[in-house]
Amino acid sequence: MAFPAQLKRGISRQFSTGSMKNVKFSLKRQNSLDPRVKTLRFSFGRQSSLDPIRRSAAGEDEILAVPENLDSTMQLLFVASKGDVDGVLELLDDDVDVNSIDLDGRTALHIAACEGHTDVVELLLSRKAHIDARDRWGSTAAADAKYYGNFEVYNILRARGAKTAKIRKTPMAVANPREVPEYELNPLELQVRRSDGISKGTYQVAKWNGTKVSVKILDKDGYSDPEYINSFKNELTILEKVRHPNVIQFVGAVTQNIPMMIVTEYHTRGDLEAYLKRKGRLSLSRALNLALDIARGMSFLHECKPDPVIHCDLKPKNIFLDSCGHLKIAGFGVFRMSTISPDKAKLLQPEVLDHSNVYMAPEVYNDEIFEKRVDVYSFSLILYEMMEGVQPFHPKSPEDALRLMCVEGKRPKQKSKSYPPDLKELIEQCWSPQFDSRPSFSEVIVRLDKIISNCNKQGWKDTFKLPWL
Repeated sequence: MAFPAQLKRGISRQFSTGSMKNVKFSLKRQNSLDPRVKTLRFSFGRQSSLDPIRRSAAGEDEILAVPENLDSTMQLLFVASKGDVDGVLELLDDDVDVNSIDLDGRTALHIAACEGHTDVVELLLSRKAHIDARDRWGSTAAADAKYYGNFEVYNILRARGAKTAKIRKTPMAVANPREVPEYELNPLELQVRRSDGISKGTYQVAKWNGTKVSVKILDKDGYSDPEYINSFKNELTILEKVRHPNVIQFVGAVTQNIPMMIVTEYHTRGDLEAYLKRKGRLSLSRALNLALDIARGMSFLHECKPDPVIHCDLKPKNIFLDSCGHLKIAGFGVFRMSTISPDKAKLLQPEVLDHSNVYMAPEVYNDEIFEKRVDVYSFSLILYEMMEGVQPFHPKSPEDALRLMCVEGKRPKQKSKSYPPDLKELIEQCWSPQFDSRPSFSEVIVRLDKIISNCNKQGWKDTFKLPWL
C-alpha cells in the first residue's frame, strides 16, 4: 500500500510506540483533509503468489483510502504487513485470532511472509499460527516467501515443518482473470465432509455460506483422463443453462482450483433409487405424480433451444426427491456424444457404458444412432419399477435383464392390479423397440394428466393424495 511521505512517517511513529489506539484517528484525519484520496480496494501491497490478478501497490502519486473502521482481523493483517511486532503482540494479547483471515483467505502469516518480516513471522508461529494455511488460490506462507525472494522467512518456515505445495493448474484454468466463469465459487466458502476415498462422480454433503449443498468432486485420477474432463465440462455446460422446478438447481463450480467441483442444491431425502428400495411398490397416485415430475423435467430438457439436452443416463439414482416429495433430474454429462443432427447423436465411447444399467435403451446398448426418445424408454422402466416394486425381470441380474430387453427384444410383464388400461398402453408405447413409435415427453405429460383425471372420475380405490404424503 502506498502513502505520501508524510502519511508514511505518521504511521511509522504510531506503530513504533506499539499502540493501535490513535491509528484510526490519524488515518481518518489525513484522508479527510487530502482531496487526492481515492476509495480503492484496501490491500497490503504484495499479494498472494498465486493471485491471478496480480494486484500491485499504488504509485506514490496515488493515495489509497484506508477504511475508517478496521475490524480486528484487518488491524492484525495491517500491522503484520508493516512489520510492527509490538502492534501484532498487542492485538494477539487482546485475543484477536492469530489465524483470522481476510476475504481472500489471507492470514497475518501470509502477509508477513510476503513482506519478509522475520520477527513478525516468528511471533505468529509462537502463537500457533497455522503454518500451512492456504489462501483462496491455494498459496501458503512458505510459497509466498519463496515467490518474493524472502529466503530467511522461507527457511524459518521450512525448519518449522512447512510443506512446499506442488502447484498444479487445473485442465480448465484460464490465463486471463477476466475469463474466469461467472459460476466460479471460492473453494474456501465450501466446507466439504470428505470421506475416505472419494470415487468418481460421488456427491458429498457440504456447506456453502451456511447452506447445505451437494458437491461432485473430480476424482484425483480424473485430471489426466481427457474423457472424464470432457464429461465434467459437458455437465457444467448443461447445468449452467437449465432452470426448471424438476431439474436439479446448479449453484456453481470450482474450476480454477484443485479439486475441481460441481455444486448443486442438496436434498435430504436422497435419490429415487434409495426411496424405491425403502418403499417397494408405490400406490398408483404416488407413482403417477412422480412420473409427472420426471416427464415435466425431461420435456423441458428435450425442448431446450437451440439444442435439446439428451440425458442418456436417466435412472432412479440420477433423480432426487426434494423436501416436498417432488422429483428433480440430475446426473448429466456422463457420456460424450457426437451430434449428427439437432436431435440425433451417437456415443463417442460406447465402451464406457455400464452394462448393469437396466434402464438403458436398446439403441444405446447396441451402439446405434439415437435421438432424445432414448430417455422416454428409460422413463417407462422407471415407471414400471414404481408400479411393480422391483426392477424389470427381477430376480435376474441387471446384466441378464438388459440383454433380454436390448438383444432379444423382450419386455417384463405388468403384474400389478393397479394399472389402469391406458397406463399399461402408455408404458408399452414408451418402451417400444423403435424409437419413432415412442411418444415425446410433452405427449406423455398430456396422457398422464388424462389418466389421473380418469382415475378420479372412475373412483379408483387408490385415492389421489398430495405428492408429499
